[in-house]
Amino acid sequence: MWLGVDYYPEQWDPSLMEADMDTILEMGGNVIRIAEFSWHLMEREEGRYDFSFFDRVISLAKEKGLKIIMGTPTAAIPAWLAKKHPVILSQLENGRRRSFGGRHVYCFNSPVMYEYSEKIIRALVGHYTGERQIVAWQIDNEVGHEGSDLCWCPRCHRAFQRFLKEKFDGDIHRLNDTYGAAFWSQEYNGFDEIPMPAETVAAHNPALRLDWERFRSRSIVRFMEFQAGLVREMDPEALVLHDFPGGGLDKHVSYADVAKSLDVAAYNNYPVWGGQKEPIPPHEIAFGLDYIRGLKRRNFWITEAIMGAQGHDTTGFLPRPGQAKMWSYQGMAHGCESMMYFRYRGAVKGAEQFCRGIIDADNVKGRKFYEVQSFFRDISQYGEAMEAPIRSDVAIVYDYDSLASFRIQRQSVLLDCQNEMKKLYKAFYDVNVPVDVIPADADFSGYRVVLLPQLIIVKSEFHKRAEAFVRKGGVLVLTCRSAVKDADNNIPFGRPAPVGFTGLAGVTVAEAESLQDLDAFPLTGQGAFSGSRGSGGIFRDMLTVQDAETLYRYGDAFYGEYAAITRKKQGSGTVYYLGCGMDEAVTAKVMAAIMADGQIETTPSPGGVEIVTRGAGDRRVRMLINHNDHETEAGGVLLGPFACVIQPVGCGGQAQP
Repeated sequence: MWLGVDYYPEQWDPSLMEADMDTILEMGGNVIRIAEFSWHLMEREEGRYDFSFFDRVISLAKEKGLKIIMGTPTAAIPAWLAKKHPVILSQLENGRRRSFGGRHVYCFNSPVMYEYSEKIIRALVGHYTGERQIVAWQIDNEVGHEGSDLCWCPRCHRAFQRFLKEKFDGDIHRLNDTYGAAFWSQEYNGFDEIPMPAETVAAHNPALRLDWERFRSRSIVRFMEFQAGLVREMDPEALVLHDFPGGGLDKHVSYADVAKSLDVAAYNNYPVWGGQKEPIPPHEIAFGLDYIRGLKRRNFWITEAIMGAQGHDTTGFLPRPGQAKMWSYQGMAHGCESMMYFRYRGAVKGAEQFCRGIIDADNVKGRKFYEVQSFFRDISQYGEAMEAPIRSDVAIVYDYDSLASFRIQRQSVLLDCQNEMKKLYKAFYDVNVPVDVIPADADFSGYRVVLLPQLIIVKSEFHKRAEAFVRKGGVLVLTCRSAVKDADNNIPFGRPAPVGFTGLAGVTVAEAESLQDLDAFPLTGQGAFSGSRGSGGIFRDMLTVQDAETLYRYGDAFYGEYAAITRKKQGSGTVYYLGCGMDEAVTAKVMAAIMADGQIETTPSPGGVEIVTRGAGDRRVRMLINHNDHETEAGGVLLGPFACVIQPVGCGGQAQP
């Protein structure tokens, strides 16, 4: 288990370095993460590589007994490179070139970026090959973050046209037919006529826009594969990781595809940032953690854990005493097996002056230092349990193409696919059922319950796997806007929604509408749910039932004939169709029925208390995590505000919170 800090010694007087490392050791750290933004320090002039500064850092770390996570510095190109090759800079949609000065300002399709990245990576990794103090290599930093996943430059335009030419085997007529380009006279005579879907009057073709989204993702994935391959070529023993930012489901890149080239998926976990009034809810933090674990379906690292207030230009909420430490426990509960805090010391210069560290700019050990020290001391006792894999019986499945389809045509101003996932996720979180959040190409055959929220694009291969899952006894959950489009983002002709699932679900969608309210209509329980009432909104499918059981109907004047929520038994399996956005109470009731059908064991707990079991065999432990700002009793234990208690499973003893 690696426990440590993100350390930027190049930003401080070198005379502080030894004392800093002694302080990190005093905290209980055993690793430092360095060098991810230091290209200019390594190559002040083109081709003149100098790694002497980091030689000294690593030498001192070795003397002190600290291991190293080393970063490739490509996230922040040097000024001399931007000056010599301004074409390396990405462009905004209006055609204006991004200015040098931030980070991630390069174009992912720039041959210059590839050329110079290869040179610095070969020089850097080659210099340190065989250096046993380095335990992992981090490639780039938070790829695709802060809008860097989009570029509208001429290189990207030409690359997009090549992407389409390859996809359609050079047949422009096939592209025209696939896109339905006869609409609005958008037929092309050649691939060199195809535009990027930049701002226009009305809207671009949805099929074109989906291919643009795929192209954007492929551009980034290819660059990350390139870096991972270089590191492994230079050092075959290297452990390669990348630190993903939050909000991955909203990016124009598939992080699941990026993760395929990595040994470890890492996460920068910020439950609160910038001008947020308060942290995001506990279940949303947990969802983000489970999403990162699902990228490789293995435990992950947290490379940036919050301890102080954060923000670039706007200072954020200061975590209350014990709260950031509690988030660290939550990270470990959801599959983190190594953790670094951002950052060791708060900056006094540069854009992150208000990103507070463990130690502030005054260089005084305060409350935050002792919280980290306490956490490192406590969690290091449970390394074996924290490194054990997590097994879940429930999976939420997402699909990059489907998410992109909703970015292209949102359909309802209130529809946010990630939020809809989190609403369903919360029902499981509230009864302490572990959930994997996984990409659509992952194997889900071993789960008991699989949810497909807003999976609007369903390919035939996926449909076959879903049907096999049900036939073998699984519980499959479809939602409104499931299986509406084909792989090209078009609506299939002559096939009712949910396309390909009508027989399996026992329903067809007769009509559909977007709502501009969360509680736009009443829901009335039927059968086993008789007497239950609630409300729905956002979007709804009017369901005509063939051979399914109606659980809720729409209760408004004109559409009471239609089912809203249905269930169909398929041998030993079950298929649910959730035809609308549901209020929290109805969601909880329906999810409880789904869990019962899937024979999912639940663990009730007081509001705001999370109970998680980690480990295997006689090394299992139970973590009781209090997200409340007040004392709460759970499992016979009085938990202080933001406290975590770890208990060996089956024993009466407990660890010190």
